[in-house]
Amino acid sequence: MKILAVASAGGHWIQLLRLKPAFQGQEVVFMSTKQQFKSMVPDSEFFLIPDFNRKDKFLILKSLFGVWKTLKQIKPDFIITTGAAPGLICIFLGRLMGSKTIWLDSIANVEKLSMSGKIAKLMANHVYTQWPDLEMGKVKYRGKVL
Repeated sequence: MKILAVASAGGHWIQLLRLKPAFQGQEVVFMSTKQQFKSMVPDSEFFLIPDFNRKDKFLILKSLFGVWKTLKQIKPDFIITTGAAPGLICIFLGRLMGSKTIWLDSIANVEKLSMSGKIAKLMANHVYTQWPDLEMGKVKYRGKVL
């Protein structure tokens, strides 16, 4: 089984790295927005994705194209992301390509799902929160990563 693990820089990336023990025995490919993160996953293939937000439409389109090409190359069975926007694009394109997808909302979202998490809820196969009070419908609570 091949897993693509995706996260933006900062807390999203740290939370994703905390999941590494769960991937043991699987082929894991990492993708993030900082090239220097490659050194944190030395035994895995690593792909760079441009960081962007919803305000930069050109960069969003550029990222869509780049991620599409990368996903065609990787052909992941599963995509898991802790966010934010780059992970959301991977969830969207991954579903179109037939990958199973998992969104794990950031532990920083205490009172409500992140905006990206709300969108991921519409697309991802599985959506998880790290706060029991936010579990509702498709959004499940199974513990905290941090």
